[in-house]
Amino acid sequence: MKMKRVLIAVLIGVASMSSITAKAQISINVNIGQQPAWGPTGYDHVDYYYLPDVDAYYYVPGQQYVYQDNGAWVWRSSLPSRYSGYDLYSGYKVVMNTPRPYLSHQTHITQYSRYKNYGSKQSLIRDSRDAKYVNARKGNYNKPAQSRPNQSRPAQVNSSPSKQAQVRPNQGRPTEVRSSQNNKGNGGRPGGHQQGNTRGKGGN
Repeated sequence: MKMKRVLIAVLIGVASMSSITAKAQISINVNIGQQPAWGPTGYDHVDYYYLPDVDAYYYVPGQQYVYQDNGAWVWRSSLPSRYSGYDLYSGYKVVMNTPRPYLSHQTHITQYSRYKNYGSKQSLIRDSRDAKYVNARKGNYNKPAQSRPNQSRPAQVNSSPSKQAQVRPNQGRPTEVRSSQNNKGNGGRPGGHQQGNTRGKGGN
């Protein structure tokens, strides 16, 4: 009888630990609270946006823009002055959940050039009434982390075409580029992007 009680206690402990681990994993994979108000709806996790109008990337976990400056890739809190008039809310955004997408820069220029001056044809987080986005705007969904990818700055990276990232056909909604990698949790940390991108339902 005593052994039976011990066994039950052990099973309860294991079940509790499994539940905690699962919740922690979900928390890691979801970063709705970090996504900017000008981002498109429909994604529970986003690492990068590619902005065809200004030929730059936006790293969501670190809240930084990634673009070329004198041939080197730099990370900045704002776009260069030449794009000071660019409206992030009206420009098209391509969701990219691949590590270091800027290494495929030339490929992206070709693939997404048709979205330059595309206009505001995406459902934006700012305009969504979905509860998860409302809570995110109030800071109650998940808190933004001011993080940088855990690697050295990608300075002097050649922007020659690399292997094309797998692209899902555009069907009138934000285009998402997925990685073939299977590791999770490093986000755009240019070296360990989490492939477990959890796509939420598009919320308007």
